[in-house]
Amino acid sequence: MERFEKALKKYWGYESFLPHQAEAMICAGRGRDSVVVLPTGGGKSVCFQVPAVTLTGMAVVVSPLISLMKDQVDTLVECGISAARLDSTQTPGEQSGILKAIAEKKLKLLYLAPERLVSSSFIEFLKKAELSMIAVDEAHCVSMWGHDFRPEYLQLGILKDAFPSLAIHAYTATATEQVRNDIIEQLRLKDPKVLVGSFDRPNLVYKVQRRSNLIKQICSVLDRHEGESGVIYCIRRKDVDQLYTKLRSKGYSVAPYHAGMGGEERKRNQDDFINEKVDTIVATIAFGMGIDKSNVRYVIHTGMPKSLEHYQQQSGRAGRDGLEAECCLFYSGRDYGIWKSILEDTEPKVHQIAAEKLNAMYNYCTSVSCRHDTILEYFGQQLGSDNCSACDVCLGELDCMEEPLETAQKIISCVLRLGERFGADYTASVLTGSREQRIVENGHDSLSTYGLLSDFTKRIVRDWIEQLAEQRYLQKAGEFNVLNVTEKGWSVLKAERTPRLLKPLKKREEKHRKISRAAKESWEGVDRELFEVLRKSRRTIADRKGVPAYVVFGDAALRDMARLKPSSIEGFLKVSGVGETKSRQYGEVFLSAIGEYCSASSSKPGD
Repeated sequence: MERFEKALKKYWGYESFLPHQAEAMICAGRGRDSVVVLPTGGGKSVCFQVPAVTLTGMAVVVSPLISLMKDQVDTLVECGISAARLDSTQTPGEQSGILKAIAEKKLKLLYLAPERLVSSSFIEFLKKAELSMIAVDEAHCVSMWGHDFRPEYLQLGILKDAFPSLAIHAYTATATEQVRNDIIEQLRLKDPKVLVGSFDRPNLVYKVQRRSNLIKQICSVLDRHEGESGVIYCIRRKDVDQLYTKLRSKGYSVAPYHAGMGGEERKRNQDDFINEKVDTIVATIAFGMGIDKSNVRYVIHTGMPKSLEHYQQQSGRAGRDGLEAECCLFYSGRDYGIWKSILEDTEPKVHQIAAEKLNAMYNYCTSVSCRHDTILEYFGQQLGSDNCSACDVCLGELDCMEEPLETAQKIISCVLRLGERFGADYTASVLTGSREQRIVENGHDSLSTYGLLSDFTKRIVRDWIEQLAEQRYLQKAGEFNVLNVTEKGWSVLKAERTPRLLKPLKKREEKHRKISRAAKESWEGVDRELFEVLRKSRRTIADRKGVPAYVVFGDAALRDMARLKPSSIEGFLKVSGVGETKSRQYGEVFLSAIGEYCSASSSKPGD
C-alpha cells in the first residue's frame, strides 16, 4: 500500500484513495481475481493503473472503443507513465514500434480491443512478455443482461486458459447483481473479490420534466451553463438533425453526432467537442461511451431512456471530475410507447426483463420521491438520508398539491370499485369519465367513482396513479400490471396517511432555483475570475500539444489552484491533481498566470 500511495501522489497528484480503491489495488497486488463496480467519477481506472505502475511487468487493459483507449493513454502519458494502445487506426510503423516496446519491456500498460487480445497469434506473443495482470474495462459488456452487451467480449473467457497464473480484474460503473454474476461466469474468474461501491453520484443534480416546449426547456439549461461542455441525447437520428439546426440558428455552439453521418464528420465533431471548440454535442445514445471527458457540466435527455441502467450510464458522463453537474430528463408518455413497440420483436425472456426495466424507468420519470434514492433502490442500495439536496424533488422544485388526500382517496377507491382487476390506463379512463366501448360494456360508467376526476386530462390522472404506485400506496401485480391497494393505500382511505401528488402542469409555477450542496462546496473559496484565467492558459497548452484540455488539468485542479493561489512549486504540488510530471511541465506557466492575476487584482497569493 505504501508503494501505491507514493505512485498515486507522484503521477496523479492525489493524497488519498477514494472508497474501495485501496481494496481493489490490494487484489491486483496479491494476484486475486476481482470484480470492481464503482460509479463514474469514482476512480475505477486508477484501481488498475496504480498497481500496473508499481508491479513488475506490463498490465494488459481490454477496452471496447478506440477513442476510449486513446483518451486514457493520452492521460497516462501526460502523467509520465509509459502506456500505449494497439488498434486498427495506427499505421504499420506505429504498430511495429509498440510491438518492439512490448518485447523490450518498456511499457507498463497496454490497451487492446478484445478481438486483438484473443487472437491466437497475439496470445502467443504476449506469453513471451512479462505480464502483471489483465484488466477488463467496461466489463458489463460481457453480459447480455448489461446495458451495452458486446458479443466480442464473450471470447475473453479463454484468457484464463491462456494465462492460468495471471489474475483477471473486471471493472465497470454500472452492474446489477445479475450482471456481476454473469461477468464472473463468462470471464471464468476464480474466487473473485467482489467490490461494489455506492451507485450514488452526489455531485449530479437530477431533474425530470414532462416535455411541453422542448426547445424552450433545453435552452433554459444551456443558458444556465453558458460556455460549459454538455451533451444532449435524442432517441432518433432525425431528432438530432432537427434539434441541432434549431439550436444553431439560435446562436448556440453545437455539433451533431449519429451513425447516419459520415465517419470523418462524426469524428471531427467529437474531436471539436472534446477539444472545446464547441460547447454542446447533440447526439443519439451511441455517443459518449468512448470519451473520458471529465468536465461535462450537463447532460440533457430529450426522451426517456429504456432502462435506469442506460440512464445511469448516460447521465453519468456528466461530472466525472467530481464537481457539480446537472442532468435533465424531458420525457413524454409517447416515449414509453415507442420503447414498448421496439421490444415486441424480442424473444420472450429478454422481452420480460426489458419490460420490467422500462417500467422502472417510467416510474422514475413520474416519481415524486428523491431521484438519488430511487436510482439507488433500483440497484439494491439505500441513500441513508431523507434529503439528497441534489434533485428537483429535494430542492423543492416540484410543485406538489397542497391538499392531495381527497384526490388520492378517489383514485384508490376507484381501484377497489374495479375489483382490483384493471391497470393504470383503464383506471384513469374511468376516473376521467371516458365513454370507451369497453368501459360502457363493463358497466363501469355506473360506478360511483366514474368521472370523479373529469376536470383533469387522462394523462394527469395516469401520472397521479403512477405516483401513488411509486410511493407504494398502490401495487402493480401480474403480467398485465393490475392495480392492487396496499396496506399503505388503505391508510389513505382512513385519512391516516397523506401521499404526495404533483400539481397538474398547467397550474405549476416557476420556482426560484436553489443551488445544490455539491455546487456550494466545490466553489467554496474559489476565485472565479482566476479560474477563467487558468482555463485560458490550459486551453493554450492543450491546443499546442494537440490534446483535450482536461488531459492537461481537470476543472477540479483548476478550481483548487484558484482557491489556493500557489506562488511556488512547493505550493503548486499541494494542489489536488498536480503530480510531479505535470508540475515540471506546467508549473511555471500556471504560477506565472496566478502571479500576474494577483498583481493586477491586488489579490493576495498563497504559499
